[in-house]
Formats: sequence, structure tokens, C-alpha cells
Amino acid sequence: MPNRPRALPALIAGLLVLAASGLSGCANRADEGGSNALPVSDDGTLATAAATPKVDVVELSVANAQAGMAAGRFTSADLVDAYLARIAAIDDSGPTLNAVIALNPEARADAEALDAERAAGQVRGALHGIPVLVKDNIDVAGLPTTAGSLALANHVPADDATLVASLREAGAVILGKTNLSEWANFRSTNSISGWSSAGGQTRNPYVLDRNACGSSSGTGAAIAASLATVGVGTETDGSILCPSAVNGLVGFKPTVGLVSADGIVPISASQDTAGPMARSIADAAALMEAMSGLEPIATTDAPETNDAGAAATLAGKRFGLLRQAMGRHGGLDAATEAAVAQLRAAGAEVVDAEIPTWGQWGEAELTVLLYEFKDGLNRYLAEGPAPVADLEALIAWNTANADRTMPWFAQELFEQAQAKGPLTEPAYLEARASAKRLAGEDGLLKVLREGRFDALIAPTTGLAWPIDPVLGDHFTSAGYGAAAVAGTPSLTVPMGEIHGLPVGLSLLGPKDGDVGLLALGAAVEASLGEARRAPDFRPTLQP
Repeated sequence: MPNRPRALPALIAGLLVLAASGLSGCANRADEGGSNALPVSDDGTLATAAATPKVDVVELSVANAQAGMAAGRFTSADLVDAYLARIAAIDDSGPTLNAVIALNPEARADAEALDAERAAGQVRGALHGIPVLVKDNIDVAGLPTTAGSLALANHVPADDATLVASLREAGAVILGKTNLSEWANFRSTNSISGWSSAGGQTRNPYVLDRNACGSSSGTGAAIAASLATVGVGTETDGSILCPSAVNGLVGFKPTVGLVSADGIVPISASQDTAGPMARSIADAAALMEAMSGLEPIATTDAPETNDAGAAATLAGKRFGLLRQAMGRHGGLDAATEAAVAQLRAAGAEVVDAEIPTWGQWGEAELTVLLYEFKDGLNRYLAEGPAPVADLEALIAWNTANADRTMPWFAQELFEQAQAKGPLTEPAYLEARASAKRLAGEDGLLKVLREGRFDALIAPTTGLAWPIDPVLGDHFTSAGYGAAAVAGTPSLTVPMGEIHGLPVGLSLLGPKDGDVGLLALGAAVEASLGEARRAPDFRPTLQP
């Protein structure tokens, strides 16, 4: 990809101006206690702590964290301490989200070093001293990368993933790693989002017996519950957008290739990407800039900002509404129509649009994923080195340890992938070309171009469903699939709640239009008003 001017820092600066108005071990945290746990009341909500941390991190934004550190009200080390106390209170005990799978024993020392830099007048950027959680399929030197699997419990990479190295260079503190759907939801056709043999079941912080979606379930639940300032997820098809939507977050899936995939347990070279998950567009944009490292960012459509740093408004913007993603739930449709009315009131034009190839890419996509998973995973395991040598050995390990690894569902997708040949086979090449054409050239990209749309919009997904280990997941709808297969950027922003369960609105943009889509998302976020609230950890839904 050729080098281009980078205007994303200017976008972040504008968004941040608006936004500003002692660890133990790194083993599976599902089994750890928490001697410093804050008290939790019977209804699952946090009670008053006997020893209040120096800083209240609940809903704390990147901009406000930076302002507090700059003013000397607290330090990065104070932030780390506060998040650790909160993790102990509402992840280890009390509501027990089971969102954080490992803690970084060097986090506080890293924070103290960054505090010393700040005291000496060196601030690296928007993420200097900001605690970040990353999904446990991303390599962090010295911490296990399990992908949620007990087979990789002792897999400790020597090096950071490229994106993690970029985060550290930007001044971020790696607080720990988050649970996920095992193997990023690519092991079985009957899997349970948010469950892994290494980490157990992640729960939705809004209603605890509801699913947090996946595969970036731990990141979604953790950031919604303010267990870190921001978090990193990964997506192949919906694994950032779905957990972001059902956990009331902003989630951004970049153009594939914009963020380095080095050091990430792979599924698909065609579709995999890491991306930010945050409580606001401003926070997501700050994390996106740091994650992208030296990767080029297309900025030809970068927005202008006014003297106050405000992002572009919706005046004159044109959206295509994908009703193909609607019609499954009356409440979700009503929420979408209400959001559309707010966009129109803010000056946007919204017209109905239709992807003529809607859903036709599914069979080709699965074929591509099976081929690329085998090829990519074998390469990753060989480079590790990992406790298992390749996919064939992994299948055998799971079979030998089925009581621990497969208590609820099997490994049909592993077995189907193992049966595939090399990426030179005509069946793979034809499927890849077909998937890209149906989702991209003849689908999403064609509609964007011919309709002269700034973005297509749709409800991101259905409501969070009850956790069901027997029958698996209960997806009702998804509005992000075309962008996932086409490799183009997509974004979800909160658009309200139904029965106390968050719902999101997706924006699908053109390839390499990442900066413009983030700016557009900021304007959409502003037009939707207070669409997000903090979770309240209810045990179950009540009428």
C-alpha cells in the first residue's frame, strides 16, 4: 500500500478537544481471587469502597485521563491501581464478568516509568499513561497467548505483536488481556460466544445472564464496565462490531491491512484485523492512531475542523439505509427508525438502499476461511514455537482432552479446515474471488458508488441473547457482513437500549475511507445524543 499523508492525528485532536469538556501472576484469571475486591451489593452493583482509589475511572475518557495527569491530580500508576481494584471488584467477584483473562505483572512499573517521562516534560501522545486491555489472541511478550484454548495455556511469546509494540511506543500501558470466544469463534458451528476453555464464560455487564457476543466478548464487557480506558479487539466477521453493539460501545473495524496482523492468532488473511473498542468515537480514534503504527492511513477525505476542533457535521451527508438488516425485531426496527430521524434532523439525507448480492457470499466466505485458517494457523504455531505444532496436532490435543476443551461443543470447523489443501488450489482461489466480488465489487462498493453515499447504515445486530451452553448462540440479525468480507471499514455507535439492552447503529464505508468514517461516526454520535449509559450489572431481565 503506497504511503499517503496522515491526517488522523488532526481528527483525533479535534475529537479529544470535544471529549475533554503490585500485580500477581498472569495465569487464567477465571480462577483467581481478589483480596482487594471492592464490596458489591446484593443487586450486583458496586457499593461504597472502604478505601477509595485516588481516581474514579468509571466512564473515564482518554481526554479526561490526560487532563487529570497533566494537572497532577493523579498519575498513570494511580490509574493502574484504580482499574485493578475495579477488576477485583466486578470481574473476580460480585457480578463476575469473567472478562479479563490475564493481568500484566509489569503494568504498574510501566506506568511509573511513563509518569517519570511526564514529570521530565516528555508526553508521547494521546495514549501516554493510558491503561489498555488487549484480546487474548494478540501476542504480548511475557504473557500467555491462549486464543482462549487450554492447548495454548503455556504459549508465552517472546515478542509483542506489532500493534502492541506500537501501543507501547505511543505510551500506552498494557494492563492485561481479555477473554474471548475460543479460537475467535472458529472451532465449531455450535459455539458459544464469550466462552473459552481457558477463560470460562464472559457475561454481559448490562444483564449478567445475557451474552456479550464475540469473539471480542471480553474486551467488550471489560470496556463497558470501565475495567480499562480502552481496549483492542479483533474481527474476521463481526467480532468487533457485535460485542461493541451489545455492550454499548463504539467499535471500529479498519480496512484490512491498515493495522498489522503480525503476532495475532489468525483466521483469515483476507478478513482479519484488529481494531479499537471504546466508550466514544474520540477514544476509539486515539487508540486507532496508536495501533496503526507505521501503517499508512488514507486521508484524502479527511474532514476539516473548526477552531474548537469539532468534527464535520452531518449537513449534506448522504446515507443508504439497509432495510435488509431489519425486520427481525420490532423494537430494534423502531430504534433504528428513531436514529434515522435524528440523523435527518441533524441535516443528513437518508434514503433506502439495497445490496443486490445480500448474503450470497456466505458459502464462498466459509470456504476462504477454512483454507486460510489452516494455512495461517500452521504458520503462527510454527513460528511460536507453540505447545502444539499445527492444526492436525491441535485437533488431536482437543480430542485427548475433550472433557476440558469440548464440554459443550465440538471442533467441526477445525476438522473441515484440516481437510483443505494449500492456497494454490483452484477451489480456494475461485472462492476468494467470488466472495470479494459478491460482497465488495458487486455489493457494498457498488451501492456506495452508484448511490453516492457517504456510508451505508443498518442496525448492527440483534439484542443480547441469554447465555445458552446447550443450544449455542441465538443471532437474529447482522448489518456488518458485507464490509467484513469486502475488507472495508465499518463502525458501530450506540443508538439506545431496548429493555435495558444496548443496541448499535453500523456505518459501512469505502475501502481506505477509515478517517472519513471515524469523522462521520463522530457526527452521528453527536446527533444521537446520550445514547449510551454505564452498565448496572442486573442479574437478569425483569418486566
